[in-house]
Amino acid sequence: MGFKCVHFSEVRLEEMVESGAEGIQVRWLIRKEDGAPCFAMRRFELAPHGHSPLHSHDWEHEVYILEGEGEVVCDKEKRKISEGYVVFIPPKATHQFRNVGKKKLKFLCLVPHHG
Repeated sequence: MGFKCVHFSEVRLEEMVESGAEGIQVRWLIRKEDGAPCFAMRRFELAPHGHSPLHSHDWEHEVYILEGEGEVVCDKEKRKISEGYVVFIPPKATHQFRNVGKKKLKFLCLVPHHG
């Protein structure tokens, strides 16, 4: 493909069906199929009390919190997150995002395609 310019709401919102995930949806905003050679951009929405699985892998995450309140766990360290926070998850770190607020927790997450 090549150049892409769409409103995020035009990208399909999918349930994340993965062991250990609860109340989490994702939009794949930019993908390899769009012509992006290195990174994918995803927009996650976690329902109140929702969370990603506690997991690790060989690639990093770059995350920007759009709205809501939550916690991020990274290698047994826990931090509160909210609108405007940025989070870097290094490769091989065990991590999880949790919604601890009353509204949806929404964030952007970039990952390399090799992951």
